Amino acid sequence: MEKFDNIDRSILDLLQRDADLSQRQMADQLGLSQNALWRRLKRLEESGILQGRRMRIDPAPLGLDLTVFVMVRTRNHSMEWAEAFRKHVALIPQVIEMHRIGGDWDYMLKIVTSGMSGYDAVYRRMTTGFEMDTVTGYFAMETMLQDRPLDVF
Repeated sequence: MEKFDNIDRSILDLLQRDADLSQRQMADQLGLSQNALWRRLKRLEESGILQGRRMRIDPAPLGLDLTVFVMVRTRNHSMEWAEAFRKHVALIPQVIEMHRIGGDWDYMLKIVTSGMSGYDAVYRRMTTGFEMDTVTGYFAMETMLQDRPLDVF
């Protein structure tokens, strides 16, 4: 992005904290006209910094009461295997994040599902057809911090 300044950072900060703010409210808080804010929002979207808007959902009332961080180690480190595995995992809706990582493990997945039987079904689906060296799950007992805004300043 050609010009990124403290006003842009303030816009990002406001949106991360409350994406429900109207453009009028944001413009007032930032001391901008609505047109100036709109132009900046468009520029941030076109540059790829702003990527859509979403609402956060509490999974517990929906019966999605188990969060598992799954660590995967594989012996196959080819780009072809990684892409096939990514596509396979992307078809499992309970996998809400997947990261290729460094260190003792190759991949880390975040799974949100309904209880142990739900996790077992995801585990079976994830491992079917893919040779992996080691797969282990870490079960979250309590979420202590999540969806924290990025520090843009």
